[in-house]
Amino acid sequence: MTQRVKYNRVESVLRELSYPILREDAAIELDETTLVLAEGEENLGGLIAQTDQEEYESARDLETEVNNVLPREAVGEPYQSEGEG
Repeated sequence: MTQRVKYNRVESVLRELSYPILREDAAIELDETTLVLAEGEENLGGLIAQTDQEEYESARDLETEVNNVLPREAVGEPYQSEGEG
């Protein structure tokens, strides 16, 4: 089933996986998930496939690696915080 998830909700989607999980298995399970970013969209399974680790012990570990493969502009303006006005 195809789903769309906003960037700030990605951890909730990653928590639905069973850990530990291999990178390849996580990429396959989330291949039909579109990650909605501040600038555009990315296939979440495709992003996971680009990460470095072979296996992940937790959703937090996987989320960190996904963040490492995102382009800087994907999450908004550099050095800007949504909480500051």
